Amino acid sequence: MGQEERRILTSEAPIASLEEYRKRGGGQALEKVLQTDPSDVIETIRKAGLRGRGGGGFPTAIKWDGVRRSEASRKFVCANGAEGEPGTFKDRYLMRQNPYQIVEGLAIAALAIGVERAYLAVKRHMTQEIGALQRALDEFQAATEIARKIELVPGPDEYLYGEEKALLEVIEGGQPLPRLLPPYLQGLFGGALGGPEGNPTVVNNIETLAHVPHIILKGPDWFRSFGTQDTPGTMIFTISGDVQKPLVQELPLGVTLRELIYDLAGGLQEGRQPKAIFSGVANSVITPDLLDTTLSFDSMKQAGSGLGSAGFIVYDDTACMVEIAYQFSRFLHVESCNQCPPCKMGSREITKDLRRLLDGQGDSRVIEDILYVATWTPNGARCFLASEESIVVPSILRTFQEDFGAHIEGSCQLRHDLPLPKMTDFSEDQGFTYDDGYLHKRPDWSYADSAVVI
Repeated sequence: MGQEERRILTSEAPIASLEEYRKRGGGQALEKVLQTDPSDVIETIRKAGLRGRGGGGFPTAIKWDGVRRSEASRKFVCANGAEGEPGTFKDRYLMRQNPYQIVEGLAIAALAIGVERAYLAVKRHMTQEIGALQRALDEFQAATEIARKIELVPGPDEYLYGEEKALLEVIEGGQPLPRLLPPYLQGLFGGALGGPEGNPTVVNNIETLAHVPHIILKGPDWFRSFGTQDTPGTMIFTISGDVQKPLVQELPLGVTLRELIYDLAGGLQEGRQPKAIFSGVANSVITPDLLDTTLSFDSMKQAGSGLGSAGFIVYDDTACMVEIAYQFSRFLHVESCNQCPPCKMGSREITKDLRRLLDGQGDSRVIEDILYVATWTPNGARCFLASEESIVVPSILRTFQEDFGAHIEGSCQLRHDLPLPKMTDFSEDQGFTYDDGYLHKRPDWSYADSAVVI
């Protein structure tokens, strides 16, 4: 299968206009859906096996059908483009490449579910992506009535804006603070109690929605000709860290980590070996013995980690894993919203303990304390952030005990100049640009004049 044949969502050059999009077959799926029963549209998505590309891998058709069947008088659908996972740049790449398929996919979802209004949520600092989406939305709204139900919502830079319940709060004009009830119970403008009249709402990642027009136009069997049985289709992968060629590339599911790192990203520097790979900060560390694991939601779960949003951060054998654990824990502590005290307090204590180790002030009791605090950090959590803390940090500690022991003994000679891979830009020539100002961010989401050590 050639490189172009392995792509569904991306192409050599960005799509610059609706006219160009239509020349490539764009818009035909929406026209087809306008003449199709909504239940048949959802059945097509079910047969295709489309799973959410935002990290969880939940079946898209189940989300749509559950809300469509609700007796509630008001329903909504939201496209989640508030990307903020360290190591991931796929959504921004997709918005730059072809925003038209995102708008078309959202319009099809709106028709199939039967919604009152649809929202396209992105972060306000993503000016290039907002410009592309607004252009596509304006052109679609001038051409078709259903697109006039779609509204673009720029929001804050906080990590939790990408959490589906917090995203609804932002659309309503609030802060990105996760609600207690899921969107299908307490949707947009539905009040605090939820229930049948809680305005059930579907939230889909934009990459998920971008697949929809292609599935409708070409059929479920065509879509299943890509990928694996449990995770059909393609996904946009991000590979960063200690590789020779950091990249963003769409590939069929079922490729292996070894192929990503060595065949596509050029491998590591000469003489270096992979030490640890992370799929964002939400899953356990992936060790080199798992490089031949096929990339799908189920296979990665069976391997003891997760596919996440397909953003892989690679570290070689010179990297200090205590430093990585600290950077990840600090990020999760800073981004915790403070609604759930165990989350904020637990991530704070873990981050401080890791800082003590880095500063040569820790002993074996610090290790025990980290593992203990991680057990209660997720208590009562409204979102998955606390669980991320309790998963990723202990996995690093248990896997790389020698690195932690070296810090206790004061003998660590490993590399510590390891920036948090919170990405702000990407180019084929220059690779990724990271957020240099992020270390100035405080746990109350304000910014200091200098770096804040936690």
